[in-house]
Amino acid sequence: MEIGSVIGNIDVAQVVLYAFWIFFAGLIYYLRREDRREGYPLEDAVTGKMWPVGALTMAPVKRFALPEGGYAEAPNYLREARTLNAEPVARFPGAPLRPVGDAMLAGVGPGAWAERKNIPDLTADGAPRIVPMRSVDDFGVVEGDPDPRGMPVVAGDGKVAGTVTELWVDTAEVLIRFLEVRLGTGEEATQVLLPAGFAEVGRGRVSVPSILSTQFAAVPGIAGPDRITRLEEERIMAYFGAGLLYADWRRQEPLL
Repeated sequence: MEIGSVIGNIDVAQVVLYAFWIFFAGLIYYLRREDRREGYPLEDAVTGKMWPVGALTMAPVKRFALPEGGYAEAPNYLREARTLNAEPVARFPGAPLRPVGDAMLAGVGPGAWAERKNIPDLTADGAPRIVPMRSVDDFGVVEGDPDPRGMPVVAGDGKVAGTVTELWVDTAEVLIRFLEVRLGTGEEATQVLLPAGFAEVGRGRVSVPSILSTQFAAVPGIAGPDRITRLEEERIMAYFGAGLLYADWRRQEPLL
């Protein structure tokens, strides 16, 4: 018997190779079951029908404790209740979606949002994380930096849409998240929130290239004057994101 041989024509190298193949096949099987637990598409992209799953193709249900209390389970086989205001441009998996109706509020493309819980994001102490600066005493604008409060808000069409009246701060990350903008004057004045990432502060004004002045009135609102929920954050961010493509029809056309 040759050195390294087990029996006959089977040697140690073959056993190690077969063991690796079995291990690798088992690893793929494990990962394919796990990736269906969260995030993996379980429905046909064209027909919307659910793919058949069972004990051999799906990992067991796992429970996750939530910081606000309660649990979330995955997989849960739940679908979003909202109606997607879009349609595919063609009948093939992965086809681009075309907005139906108001593209700014369709919730697709750059204006897509996640259906997060309609509750405020909380700090480690259980307090609302994003609040207006007027409600906290230990926050302010650094001396020497421009203070946007009182500045006019100039939209993508070069027209003034409103005036910044307040700043909303992230008390956990210690930064400005939103600018509160007053639209109109007198009793008809309304307040909307402008994400700080879409605002350019300088030269005595706040520039917002993403949307037009007439579109500020349709910015999704918030339920309370001093708090914002996770879902409201998503909706507001999505609206300004949608404006990058849909605010003006010319933005959807090729550059050349």
